[in-house]
Amino acid sequence: MKSDAPKVLHEICGKPMLWYVLEACRGAGVRKLAVVVGHCKDDVIAAFADDEDIVWVEQKEQKGTGHAALVCEDALKGVEGPVLTIAGDMPLIRRETLEKLLAENARTGDALTLATSILDDPSSYGRIVRNKNGDLVGIVEENDCTAEQRRIQEVNVSYYCFDGARLFELLHQLSSDNAKGEYYITDAVSVALASGYGAGAVPAVPPDD
Repeated sequence: MKSDAPKVLHEICGKPMLWYVLEACRGAGVRKLAVVVGHCKDDVIAAFADDEDIVWVEQKEQKGTGHAALVCEDALKGVEGPVLTIAGDMPLIRRETLEKLLAENARTGDALTLATSILDDPSSYGRIVRNKNGDLVGIVEENDCTAEQRRIQEVNVSYYCFDGARLFELLHQLSSDNAKGEYYITDAVSVALASGYGAGAVPAVPPDD
């Protein structure tokens, strides 16, 4: 962002980006917030020093989104209810979207549920692949899509809800065998399906967001 300030502290209407994410989570009923920090962590922590419901978790090495979730294992030890895993730089996030995601996860009992969006122009996003019955099969990144998959308009926009009892079991099975050598949280979908725990997706994110 051509700035020395951490991305999540850039202000929108007088509030840091991260503030909107935290407020949406609280509005959806989240009672424990584990926020992963790394770059300029002291600045981020200081900006929310008055928020007593936040547990700060440091990701000392940047090993991907799956690794960022994994470093929360100690902070979330014993949690068995639903666990939302949301990026901190999504200021247009809505409480209502998170409520739909939580409700769908509760309805299905799946180990992992994604909230997706349907876009007129899905380019650059990972596509949501479903079978003929409409069941989630996986997420295919733009660069790996076939010509047919590129026409899929339902995309992954980084809203996840895990069953807390299965969360870290799934994350520990992620592999870094990819071009970047990182652990991707998107791979948890295939892990959950292969384990028989179930994974699903609900198109709950308004395209404008």
